[in-house]
Amino acid sequence: MQPSPPQHRQDTWHRAARRLLAKMLAEFAYEEVIRPEPDGADPLAYRLPVTDSTTYRFRARRGAYGHWCVDPDSITPSADPLQFVALAHDTVLGLTGDTTGHLIRELTATLAADTRLDTAAASVTDLADLGYADLEGHQTGHPWIVVNKGRIGFSARDAARWAPEARAPQRLPWLAVHRDAAQYQGVPALATPDRLYAEELSSETRAAFARTVAEHHRDPADYLWLPVHPWQWDENIAQLFAPQIVEGTIIQLPEDEDFRLPQQSIRTFLNTSRPRARTVKLPLSILNTLVWRGLPTERTRAAPAVTGWVHALRDADPFLRDETRVVLLGETASITVEHPLYDRLPGVPYQYRELLGCIWREPLAPQLDSGERARTLAALLLTDSRGGSFTAELVRRSGLAPAVWLRRLFAALLPPLLHFLYRYGTVFSPHGENAIVVFDDQDVPVRLAMKDFVDDVNVSAERLPEHAAMPEDVRTVLLTEPPAFLTQFIHSGLFVGVFRYLAPLCAQHLGVAEDQFWSLVRDEILVHHARFPELKDRYDTFDLLTPRIERLCLNRNRLYLDGYRDRPERPHAAVHGTVPNPLNQL
Repeated sequence: MQPSPPQHRQDTWHRAARRLLAKMLAEFAYEEVIRPEPDGADPLAYRLPVTDSTTYRFRARRGAYGHWCVDPDSITPSADPLQFVALAHDTVLGLTGDTTGHLIRELTATLAADTRLDTAAASVTDLADLGYADLEGHQTGHPWIVVNKGRIGFSARDAARWAPEARAPQRLPWLAVHRDAAQYQGVPALATPDRLYAEELSSETRAAFARTVAEHHRDPADYLWLPVHPWQWDENIAQLFAPQIVEGTIIQLPEDEDFRLPQQSIRTFLNTSRPRARTVKLPLSILNTLVWRGLPTERTRAAPAVTGWVHALRDADPFLRDETRVVLLGETASITVEHPLYDRLPGVPYQYRELLGCIWREPLAPQLDSGERARTLAALLLTDSRGGSFTAELVRRSGLAPAVWLRRLFAALLPPLLHFLYRYGTVFSPHGENAIVVFDDQDVPVRLAMKDFVDDVNVSAERLPEHAAMPEDVRTVLLTEPPAFLTQFIHSGLFVGVFRYLAPLCAQHLGVAEDQFWSLVRDEILVHHARFPELKDRYDTFDLLTPRIERLCLNRNRLYLDGYRDRPERPHAAVHGTVPNPLNQL
C-alpha cells in the first residue's frame, strides 16, 4: 500500500486533533475539571480563559447527566490538544509537571492511533457488513476517557503490530511452566488441562510442545502450557523470570497454528482461524486507560469458579434462561503463574503481581442462532468520515421506525441486567466493550451477551438470601458494594458510559429527541418492575430512578488521584459531586 501524501497525512492529523480536543473539552467539563463560561447571548457559545492572553471559545450542546457535546469545528484559537495542555496545565488544569509530561505522551499516542484509524476509515455501510472480530479493529476506543489509546510501554512498531486498529492477525507463542510454579483451574467440563488442550490445540501442536519440553530433558507431564503475548515475553517475562527460565521451570514453546486478532481490550485475542475456538486473555504490562493491563493472580485463579456461579444463576432462572436467553461468555479455564518474589512482597506495585497467566473464555459464535450476528455495544457510537451513523445504518436496514428499533434495543439489553441486579444483587459492568448486542437477520436487536466476569462482576455488600449458595472462593474474590452504589455499574457503565453519547447521536441521525430516548429507557425499567411485582422492596434498595447519582470520573483519576505513580492496588474511578438522573425527571 502506497503511503499517503504529506498533505493528506497533515489534514488527517489535524482533523483527528480537532476531534480529540473537542472530546477533551467535553469530558473535562463533564467532570468539572474545567468550568466553561457562557459567551454572550448565544446559548450554545462558551469561553474558557486559560492564560492572561489566551481564551478558548467553542459551541456546545448540553445533555442528560450533565453531558457536553462540543462542536470540533467551532474551537478557537487552536484545535491542538497538545497545545491546549501546554497552555492550561498549571493554570486551568492545575496539574503537576510529571503528570503533564506523561499526559502529553499519552495524548500524542492516542492522536497517532486516531490518525491511523482515520487514514483507513470505512463507511458505516461497509462496517455494517463486517463480522464481530473484524469490526473490533474499527472501534475508536473508550468514549469517556480522553487518552484512550495511550498504551504506555508500546513503541510505534508495537502499536503497528499489536493494536486493534492495526487489524493484523498474529500467531501466539506458548510457554511450558512446571506444575510446581503454575496452577490450573477449570469448570467441571474442563476439569483437567488435557481436556482443554485437546480442544484448543491440534494433535500435531501438542506433540511439538511435548517434544520441546523433552528436548530440555524434562518430563512433559510435569508442565502446563499457556500462550504468552510476545511483547510481554520480551519486555517482562524473559527478564523478570530469568532464574526460572535458566533452571527450566519455564520453557519456551513454538507458536500454535491459529491466527488471532486483539480486541479493543488489547490483551484479549479472538481466534480468526477457528471462530468456534476459545478467546484467550493474556497479561500485557502496558498502562492504558486507568490501569496496567495485567491479570491479577487471585482473580485469574477464581475465574472458572465465578463463571460456574454466574452460569448457575442464569440456568436456574426461567426468565434469564428462556425469556431473555442472555449469553454469558464464561471464563472457563485459567492458568496462573505467580512470581516467586513479587507476589509475596507487601506494597509492591500491582503491575508486578499480574505478569504471567491466561484465561480461556467461551467463544461467541457457537452461541448464536442461525441468522444472528453480534456487535459490541460500543459499535453503536461509530460514525464515518462522511458523517454517517452506524446506528442509523442498522435502523435503516431493519426497516423499523427509529423509536421502535430503540425500544427493541433497550428490551434486549436491560431485562437481564435488571434481573441480575434486583433478584440476585449482582451487577456486570455493561460498558461498550463488555456488552454485546445480538441482532437478528434484519439487524434488529434481540438479546444480550456479556463478558468479563471475574474483573467486572460486583455483588451487594448487603447479603441477600440468593447469596447463600455462593461458593466461598467466589465470595472471596468478587468485589462488594453498598446497594446504593451497586446501581452505579448500570448508570455509569451503560447509561453514562454509552447512552450519554448514543442519545445525541439518535437525536441528530434518527430524529429521536433526547427526552424521548430517555423516556424509552425509563419505560423499559418500569416494564420490568411490573413484570416482577414481588421484588418491589428490591426496586427501592437498588434504586435506578433516584433524583441524582454520584458523578463517577474516569479522567480525574489520571489527572489528580493517581497520576502515573505506581501503587500496590488497582485504582478505581474517582467520585466528584452528583448529576441529575434523567430517568427520574421524566
